[in-house]
Amino acid sequence: MRFRLIRPTVPSTLHLYTGMSYSRPVREGIEGAHFDVAIIGGGINGVAIARECALAGRRVLLAEKHDFASGTTSRSTRIIHGGLRYLEHGDIGLVRESLRERERLLKERPHLVRPMDFVLALPTHGIKRSALAIRLGLWLYRHGAGARASTLRTELAKFEANLDRGLHLSLFSYEDAQCEYPERLVAEWVSEALQSGAVLRNYTQALEIVVHEGKARGLRVRDALNSDEFEISADWVVNASGPWADEVLHSSELVQQRLIGGVRGSHIVLPVFEGAPVHALYTEASDRRPVFVIPWAGQILAGTTEVPQEETPDNAEPTPAETAYLLNAVRRLYPHAGIAASDIRYSYAGVRPLPYRPNESLSVISRRYLLHDHLENGVAGLISVVGGKLTTAAALARNCARMMGIKAPEPRVTMAAAGASAEIENTVAEWSRKISKIAGISTRSASALAEWHGRRALCVARMASKDEVLQRPLCMHSDHIVAEAVEAMQQESAITLADILLRRVPVALGACWDDECSVTAAAGIGLALGWSERQQRTELESFIEERRRFLHPAAVTRLGPSLSESLFTQRTC
Repeated sequence: MRFRLIRPTVPSTLHLYTGMSYSRPVREGIEGAHFDVAIIGGGINGVAIARECALAGRRVLLAEKHDFASGTTSRSTRIIHGGLRYLEHGDIGLVRESLRERERLLKERPHLVRPMDFVLALPTHGIKRSALAIRLGLWLYRHGAGARASTLRTELAKFEANLDRGLHLSLFSYEDAQCEYPERLVAEWVSEALQSGAVLRNYTQALEIVVHEGKARGLRVRDALNSDEFEISADWVVNASGPWADEVLHSSELVQQRLIGGVRGSHIVLPVFEGAPVHALYTEASDRRPVFVIPWAGQILAGTTEVPQEETPDNAEPTPAETAYLLNAVRRLYPHAGIAASDIRYSYAGVRPLPYRPNESLSVISRRYLLHDHLENGVAGLISVVGGKLTTAAALARNCARMMGIKAPEPRVTMAAAGASAEIENTVAEWSRKISKIAGISTRSASALAEWHGRRALCVARMASKDEVLQRPLCMHSDHIVAEAVEAMQQESAITLADILLRRVPVALGACWDDECSVTAAAGIGLALGWSERQQRTELESFIEERRRFLHPAAVTRLGPSLSESLFTQRTC
């Protein structure tokens, strides 16, 4: 990798955009304020609860110690599924709820949640399930989703040709959905909660749940941006901190039974290899644990493992054994692809906040979420969220609101039709045409905006149309533009460069990304937002370090002293 250092040149049109206000919004003071609901944790569950309560007209505060969706949410397998595995375990209620919520997301967020064909590949010999039982289970699964069948059946023979035939696999097709970027879903819910009057604070740690006379009365928090510590009062406190839920309770000296049995799930990301699946593959590893191999972000995502996480979730990272386990699962299916450990682009791990069940096997612990009312522990007005997943976050939020006496009507369900994929493509294409015309940008960039921002993309396009700096690509390989970074700051509570590139406009998760891309993006975003060269350098270095800690890339290129002297660099491609 080579860098060519170029000192910044000032465009002749500088006066057109330096006068425009792209600065970070000032956060209002909330010390001593009263809220109807105070929420700890800004993952998908916490943000969904904040949005639901705000839409009901309640005054809401959410405190997240890092950034929204930066924990378990961004470390998931990125699928929105009904839970075929839960059907096998007899949890019909969870499957029914998951399928219903999947259909709602397909309808409400078609740009982010899309139908995906799955292939269930199971060994023909040595298993207890018969082909008839599997087909019956899949029929029930499809029936629960409105009798929509997969369109993949005619392609199974072609799919099978790329697998190792020596494994004697039986293939079955079904349909679920993928949310490539759940970070974007959370960003949209953050924006909607803010528009409904909620106060959502990232980089704000809940230090203590204030309890007085057997009632949760509020929170003591620390704002990491200015180190201020203060208290707020609240009628209800919701502990939605996921795998950190017990830590939050212990820090408040609320001694009670352990709620969370953290389970680490690791993933590896590979480049697209010869014969790689173009549809999602759901199979079993050598120990019969379920494993997904899924096309994702121009790459192949494989996961996940199930390992008890005894340390704090802050330290969750894939172990060499987990990485080898997942790599072997892929190589077992594609032995002729020549995949080696050196091909792993990066790996990441998250901690699932499953219920604490020390005497149960991890594989049989229910994935159903629980809302624990601490009244039984002598503390009124406090709810802790246990479990949950991407698919059921909105349902969890409605049920949590109802526990607090807040009206949360059940949304109307309209089952997706068989032609849902074509309908989605037509919708995105229509949005793209409008965006391209408004902003004067390429149809590829317009399509990229539509796919990540939905109808909000029109607002981003109008902003971009007024400023040529905002129309620039975030990196040389990307169709996403600087205007999206400004939108992230102004409407989606992004604070840092990492917030933007990893969670609001997550181009840094893509196949192209390297340190050169990081430098290019930092320069463009910094220019638009009016960052000083020192601030840009600091943001860039912090972003690269955060990305490294999140993704654990196999090879890391670090910024040398000469490179950090200037952020205005260009790629030599």
